[in-house]
Amino acid sequence: MWIILAIASALCLGFYDIFKKLSVKSNNVLIVLLWSTFFGALLMSPEIITGISHGNWGFGNTLTGHLLILVKSFIVLGSWLLGYTAIKHLPLTVQGPINATRPVLVLVGAVLIFGEYLTILQWIGILLGFVSLFMISRIGAREGVSMHHSRWIWMAVGATVLGSVSALYDKYLLRFYRPLEVQAWYSLYQCVIMTAVILILHSRATSSTPFKWRWTIPCISVFLTVADILYFYSLSFDTSSIATVSMIRRGSVLVSFLYGAFVLHEKDLKQKAIDLGLLFISLILLIIGANLNTN
Repeated sequence: MWIILAIASALCLGFYDIFKKLSVKSNNVLIVLLWSTFFGALLMSPEIITGISHGNWGFGNTLTGHLLILVKSFIVLGSWLLGYTAIKHLPLTVQGPINATRPVLVLVGAVLIFGEYLTILQWIGILLGFVSLFMISRIGAREGVSMHHSRWIWMAVGATVLGSVSALYDKYLLRFYRPLEVQAWYSLYQCVIMTAVILILHSRATSSTPFKWRWTIPCISVFLTVADILYFYSLSFDTSSIATVSMIRRGSVLVSFLYGAFVLHEKDLKQKAIDLGLLFISLILLIIGANLNTN
């Protein structure tokens, strides 16, 4: 069951990336992010309101729980700030595969933190994942976004690293707290943090690039919220593997890649398709290896 939930989450994430791309194109990234966090908090507000009406302020009414969620909010926002900026300037067929290498980092973290054991197939999958990242950096260089000279590439990498940290942190949090509780409160904290950032940096945030409202902005929150609900419930199963769930979710790259190829008509599709194929072989090996681990 948790694998089906992870697959459904991956499909939602693919559309989430598409709506991000449409929303930030020639638009103010900070304001788009503020609105998306606002709609995310609004969608999850019934969970908080219902809890408070019954005297439950979250996490057993403990300050420790809220501090832990606040840490997650900062991690996720850092990843989003880098990721939103990167996707604005990079082709989807470049940014997507970079983000899809996240399971490699998650798997390494799962070994170091949770003591998960790696099979030979998983080590091969990790190696292919790094080869895939190298290939996509070479392809990006031909489009003027070289890893050596483009800060957008490094922002995409940074967003991937922080996203991996968040995924590992989620597995820890869900040992103690309910999935909806975690999602609702961190969505609220993200909105509060982004509002504070905009108020502090108001002149700089609004003067660089004018903000344009687009219907795609609330769609970011809708698809991400559904994806996260499915993701958290997948992780809440005792038999679930954080590494496997993260790998399956990276299948979302196929949705955004096809959109970039057939709708946006991005370049070098043959080489990017080869790289994407290599990445999927890497993910398949990681999943097979994870299943062998559980048998």
